[in-house]
Amino acid sequence: MPEETGLITVYIASGQPEAEIVKGRLENEGIPALLRYESAGVVYGLTIDGLGQVEVQVPSSLAQHAREILAAEEKTKGIKLSDQALNKEP
Repeated sequence: MPEETGLITVYIASGQPEAEIVKGRLENEGIPALLRYESAGVVYGLTIDGLGQVEVQVPSSLAQHAREILAAEEKTKGIKLSDQALNKEP
């Protein structure tokens, strides 16, 4: 699959509920989003050592816009999004 049509992780949540909120925020802005996660984290409810992490992915063509939306949330609402969560280099 060519990169321009692939999916890019723009946010890494520590669990399913957080990921659903981020996904909803992006979809509200017209950006389609998918969640990618290990099923064991959901089944057992574990959120340790990366097991419960959920990646929020968007089409690569919309990744920059999605990151800008999430960064604006951080700035305007005082929500602290880590560099890892925004999938940026530290």
